Amino acid sequence: MNTLKQKVGELNLKYKNLKAEEIIKEAYQIFGARVNFASSLGEEDQVITDMIAKVAPKIEIFTLDTGRLFQETYELIAKTQKRYPIMFKIYYPDTKSVEVMVHTKGINLFYESIENRKLCCGIRKVEPLQRALKDVDAWISGIRRDQAVTRGTVETFEWDENNQKIKINPLAYWTLDQVHKYIKEHNVDVNPLHAKGFISIGCASCTRAVKPGEDIRAGRWWWESPEQKECGLHNNPNRKNMGQGSRVKDQG
Repeated sequence: MNTLKQKVGELNLKYKNLKAEEIIKEAYQIFGARVNFASSLGEEDQVITDMIAKVAPKIEIFTLDTGRLFQETYELIAKTQKRYPIMFKIYYPDTKSVEVMVHTKGINLFYESIENRKLCCGIRKVEPLQRALKDVDAWISGIRRDQAVTRGTVETFEWDENNQKIKINPLAYWTLDQVHKYIKEHNVDVNPLHAKGFISIGCASCTRAVKPGEDIRAGRWWWESPEQKECGLHNNPNRKNMGQGSRVKDQG
């Protein structure tokens, strides 16, 4: 068995009671330069960026510029790069692949079928992610259990089968209220679109504001059913989906 994969259970047992900042610090102690952090500039990711800057500033942070992000997201990238003197890299999709896709499928192909949408996500996000993860053994993400039906059983440490890496989710058991509390207490910069009802922010073409009472992921790919709402970055065949109404108790 893959020796990295074997470490997942051990890590969850050993570090299950640590705070998010401590998990990040331990991640760097364990993996050093072979761990990085994928930021989409969402609220959770901005929290983790702030934590990394304070407890493990040598961890490389990267983001994926799909070419179709909101202008507000680009402005937040610039502000974040200026605020934190840490490594912040940007990965772009392969130009030729985008050109072929748009030529054969159309500029807004993703509205026509789930297959087309996943193709677009694959070219604009998944392939660049694979390049970003090429030289690491583990990567950090900002996903939480109560973000989506597809994430209801996320653990702090899990095996990323698609990329054959250890995936570290320091905020797995956090609630959205905890995220907002940290942002307020530490004056963390966030995307102004959040104040306009955008909870989860991705590409401008595939994201809308969430209406009162809707699920927090309702604004992403709103034309698809909830169990389809992953772009491929956080898919995990070993993770069981929970019911739409399921929410996991916060661990503090």
